[in-house]
Order: sequence, then C-alpha cells, then structure tokens
Amino acid sequence: MRIPDSAARAPAASTPVTRFAPSPTGDVHLGNARTALFNLLLARRSGGRFLLRLEDTDVERSLEVYRERQLEDLRWLGLQWDAGPDREDERGPYRQSLRAPLYARYFAQLAAAGAVYPCFCSALELEVSRKAQLAAGRPPRYAGTCRNLSAQDQARRSAQGIAPTLRFRVPPGARVEFLDLVRGPQSTVSEEIGDFIVRRADGTAAFFFSNAVDDACMGVTHVLRGEDHLANTPRQLLILRALGLAAPQYGHVSLLLDRSGAPLSKRLGAASVRGFRERGYLPAAIANHLFRLGHSAPEQGLLGLEQMARAFDPARLGRAPAHFDEQQLRSWQKEAVHGLTPDEARRWLSGVLPAQLDERPASAFLEAVLPNVELPADARAWAEVVFGGPPELDTAARDAVRDAGSGYFAAAVRGAEASGNDLRAIAGAIRSATGRHGTALYLPLRAALTGRSDGPELATLLKAMAPREVRERLARFAAHAP
Repeated sequence: MRIPDSAARAPAASTPVTRFAPSPTGDVHLGNARTALFNLLLARRSGGRFLLRLEDTDVERSLEVYRERQLEDLRWLGLQWDAGPDREDERGPYRQSLRAPLYARYFAQLAAAGAVYPCFCSALELEVSRKAQLAAGRPPRYAGTCRNLSAQDQARRSAQGIAPTLRFRVPPGARVEFLDLVRGPQSTVSEEIGDFIVRRADGTAAFFFSNAVDDACMGVTHVLRGEDHLANTPRQLLILRALGLAAPQYGHVSLLLDRSGAPLSKRLGAASVRGFRERGYLPAAIANHLFRLGHSAPEQGLLGLEQMARAFDPARLGRAPAHFDEQQLRSWQKEAVHGLTPDEARRWLSGVLPAQLDERPASAFLEAVLPNVELPADARAWAEVVFGGPPELDTAARDAVRDAGSGYFAAAVRGAEASGNDLRAIAGAIRSATGRHGTALYLPLRAALTGRSDGPELATLLKAMAPREVRERLARFAAHAP
C-alpha cells in the first residue's frame, strides 16, 4: 500500500496558514526563533495567516512563567501572530492542555476503526526489547507485544491496575511518501516505523498525535520545522490519513548549530533570545542574522520584516546545517544601532544614562557615542566618563597631560571659563597661549577630560558635560601636571 503525498496533503488554499508551536519548557532559543521567523515570512509573503500554538501537554515541565516569557520575547522580535493563546478565534483554544476533549473524540474514532490498541508494556520491558534488537543488529522498533492481545487479556491486565498507553497500528507493507518543501521527495516504508504511542498512560496526547491533529483542525497549510522532526512526518501522515484529516505541506529546515557544532537548545541560556535581549542586542539585528542562516537571499543591508517577507523563498532554504556566529550578529547589531532614531537610542540606553537627564546633554551623548558602540555595555563606560566624577587617567593619557604641562591647562581653564564646554573656544585659548596645534593641541585635552587618549568625537562629547564639570577637570592640572 502506498500513501502518496497527494493523499495526505491539505487542499490548496488561496492564502497559506503557517504556525509556530513551542513547548513552554524554557526560553525561546535562536533556533526556535528562526523557525518562528521563517513561518511568519512564509505566511506574510502571500498575505496569509500566522498562528501561535503552545504545546503544553508535558504537565511537569510546562511552566506558566515560560509561557509568558516566550510570548514576550516573540513580540519583542516583532513576530506578530494572527491567532494564539492571547488572541483566540474559532479554531482555538491555542493551548494543547485545553484541547483534551477534541483529542478524546479522535482517539475514539481511531479505536472504532481498529487503528489503535492498548499497550501494557512497562518501561523495563520496552528497554529489554530495545537492547535485544540492537544486539541482534536490528533497528529498535516496538515488537508488537500487545498488538494482538485478546479482549480478555486486555481486561485482565487492566484489572491488575496497569494503565496502558495507546499505540497506533501501523499498516504493514505501507510506503509513506511526501514532497518536502526543503528536501524534496521523501519515502518511508512502514517496517521502519513500528507501532508508536499516540496517547500516554496518563491519558494525555503524545506529540505525534496532538501536533498533527491540531495542524489539521487549525487549517495549517504549511509547516516549516527543524530537520530533527523529519522522522516524525510519516507517523503524522499515517494518523491524519486514518482520521480523514488534511495534512499540511512540510518543510524540514537545517538545524542551527553553535560554534562547536552542537545544536542550539533551551538548556544553553546564552543562546536564548532573552539572553541576547538582556545584553542589549536589537530585534532587527537578531532577525536579520536569523533570516540569513540557512536561507540565501540576494538582498543586502538591514531589512525590515516586510522586506524579508518579500524576499523569503522556501526554495532558497539550504539543507546543510547553519552555524550561528556572534561576530556576524554584531555586524548586524552595528547597522541596527546606526539606524536608531534619537528616541529609540535613548530608550535602548535607558539603563546606562542617568535618571532625569536633560534632553540636551542626552542628545549630545548619544550623538557622540552611537557611532562607536554596539551594545549598551560599550556605552556604559563612556556614561561613567561623561556623567560621573573626574576619570582616572590611563597610562597614555597621563603621559599626554604631563607633556602638556600646567601652563597648557591654565590656558584651557581660561577658555572654559569664557565659553563653557565649547571645544573650539577652549582649543583656541590654548593655541594662543602655547602655539600648539594638531594632535599636540587636542590630545592632552581629551586625556584630561576623559582619562583616555582615544574615543568618541570630543567636541560632541563635551556638549554632554556640564560646563562646570569641564572647568573642574581641566583645573586639576592647571597648578601642576601629574
């Protein structure tokens, strides 16, 4: 028996419906975020709908705190869904923990058709069977121990208090075929699958079942997901065919690997969206980097989500694993920072700037430092220089100040007293008194005012300083140089 792609595919829709279906067992990592982004773009490129579904049937590991954090981080990335757990419609609810009655009806339908059977095998029995198959050089598959139990045997084991799982009866001699959006034609024979669990012993739906049923009932037409799910697809197509439900078109995207070659996971907090967000990375930088990981597009430069949607094409998704590289992310971060408006930049650096800072010094500070920073941590040191007390001089700065001498700084103080924090006027007073010019004129000023021999454009940086602070910093060296 062949189960071709056409027998299990959803009917062609005028607009695609895609989804992202995380489990709330941890923060969204970058691999998950890329999957969500690709599904959003696939929907938006044709004016379709993007759904968010929480697969929270793992009662022990699914936590409300992660549900809230996942939704918050996805919103922060700009991934807006058309329906989800916070935006219900007639296809919901969009939390699997609330869909048990629906699953019960479909379990009953499978039972009535003889497509499932109760399995009383213990975890120990299954492990012994698995090891025996491996020892014999065979791939581990369920041995079918309970497949043909009589009704009397089933009743006797139930009477012993054994809570059974429910297994799908995979038809023998079947070949499941489908066309993968990324990997092309796929074919699997049923002997490679084995009967699998669709309902756990505690009565909750297993992933194979709930994921497939929800996609069908929510009208999902296209699913992009990690290649680690490729082996799941034949099982899900078998379930949907047995239930008479339409299946989406599946596309299995290459995994996102870290520098060591290991797949990114929720256990690696540094690879989470929240981790990068808390360090000050901008959503535009993360989205642009993810857009190009495993997806080739001719468009250059920083793109907005609408531009990404127009440029996105599943045919451009590669099959080779994609490697996350923070250096590349920092390049996108630099572009994103340079594109910030003054209001956006001030919000971005709100944790760095002093509270209640007036608009004028804040604007001057932002103008000075934004070309030189990628993350808020880079600006924090300069905020301490500008808005803190007199800075300590590094070695190069101390040498420059000593070489200039006290007369240089006496002239600088006179210039500051006359002009406040105007660099040109201060430098003019020094030039008239000392004849210095070029580096010899400006380097000691920078050193005395910032404690460093290099940094942001000094004239703009001075405008962020209070005139009194400028005079006091210069006056430190007017009597004697260090």
